[in-house]
Amino acid sequence: MLRNVAQRGGRVAVVLGTLMSLAGCSSSAPAPEEQPAEETTTAEALPHRGCATIEPSADEKLEIEAALANRVMAKRAVGSVNVPVYFHVINKGTGIANGDIPDSQITAQMNVLNAAYANTPFKFTLAGTDRTNNSTWFALGSGSAAEKKMKAALRKGGPETLNIYTANLKGGLLGWATFPSSYTSQPKMDGVVLLYSSVPGGTAVPYNEGDTATHEVGHWVGLYHTFQGGCASPGDSVSDTPPEASAAFGCPSGRDTCTGGGVDPILNFMDYTDDNCMNQFSAGQVTRADSLTAQYR
Repeated sequence: MLRNVAQRGGRVAVVLGTLMSLAGCSSSAPAPEEQPAEETTTAEALPHRGCATIEPSADEKLEIEAALANRVMAKRAVGSVNVPVYFHVINKGTGIANGDIPDSQITAQMNVLNAAYANTPFKFTLAGTDRTNNSTWFALGSGSAAEKKMKAALRKGGPETLNIYTANLKGGLLGWATFPSSYTSQPKMDGVVLLYSSVPGGTAVPYNEGDTATHEVGHWVGLYHTFQGGCASPGDSVSDTPPEASAAFGCPSGRDTCTGGGVDPILNFMDYTDDNCMNQFSAGQVTRADSLTAQYR
């Protein structure tokens, strides 16, 4: 966007660095519309870390950067920002095979999130879970009428509240999210959407250990992909993530696609590597997410 939950707390969550700003979203994976038709409605299709998250426009990015440049704030303490989380489980019937993931998997997903964000200001608390049997919503496409109806009916809370929807996503996608700056114009669309089989213990190997949620929540707090903009400056506009020409898949140790700046950040949660490969946010990313959520959430 995904390890044994018990191992997550011991993983490194932050590496040293400083902050710049953000940019947008690109991927070497096929776009959703390029996927074969048979991949659009079955959970058995091979998922990929495609880019269904809609980034702010160029003008909006300039406004975001201007707002942050004029903002003066102290870093918030680790774990000081409680984020209430509502889980909306969309299914087409009872049982995991129909998307009706059990409470145990939701608990495991919350544990993965809190382990991944352990060295950030954010602490995630499950505020509620609801389950909806709706076959149309279950076969969910990004930006579709079904997504809009689903979110209009189910979303809870304000800009500070994280709404997570699980369903069987079209296009072989693992998930998508909204950015903090988009809340004011589209509050009902705010939140994170996940392939139901990407939660811990799901069947979306090698993306079934919970880091699709980690990755998409990264967008929800304002972060872009590490390969944003390729090798050109400002890249993802966070100064301590080395430039990366394109998304990394699998776990290609030592990959270096841009001259200078160091090897590609394949361990970063905002790349596209396998769940058991990604394990860190940079300090600059943490600062960025803190600033953006304080500004917009």
